[in-house]
Amino acid sequence: MFERFTKDARDVVKGAVEYADGAQTGTVDAEHLLRALLERRASRASFALAALGVDERGESVRRALDEARRRAGLSQAESDALAGLGIDVSEIVARVEETHGVGAMSGDRGDKGRWSGRRSFGRGAKDVLERALRVAVARRDRHIGDEHILLALTARPGVPAEVLADHGVTYESVTRVLYGSGDAKAG
Repeated sequence: MFERFTKDARDVVKGAVEYADGAQTGTVDAEHLLRALLERRASRASFALAALGVDERGESVRRALDEARRRAGLSQAESDALAGLGIDVSEIVARVEETHGVGAMSGDRGDKGRWSGRRSFGRGAKDVLERALRVAVARRDRHIGDEHILLALTARPGVPAEVLADHGVTYESVTRVLYGSGDAKAG
């Protein structure tokens, strides 16, 4: 599959690995792919994000991703569902951080030393990359570009899609910007 990736898409994957390294997490996840996409310039995905106003709100997107990481990767929808069961995620985070420090639930390795070896891809990142392939095939594109990764992130339920939607970036809006219509189905 990776032989079909454009240089921009490969750079997103490399950037995601760098974000995972910087966070000292054991795996690359969908959040890391989104963070790498936010750093892109002069690519199809960066064009779409800029057209949808994310350039001006990029810091807000990063803060929302950071907040979700503090909640152990739970989306706001998942936190709300737990609240409906009487479980206050904010209170749990506060108590854990009171005892173990800020970010204790983030899954970051912190001071546990440098993780060595090859970075593996978590289920979320694998799902996004597989969905990017399906999006490209559905569009009859011969390559997988960073725009397909962006579309896949918006189509897959989870924190990245929720954060993007909160900032006006949905599968339909990205499709309209890139292709002029919203007729393509999510992969």
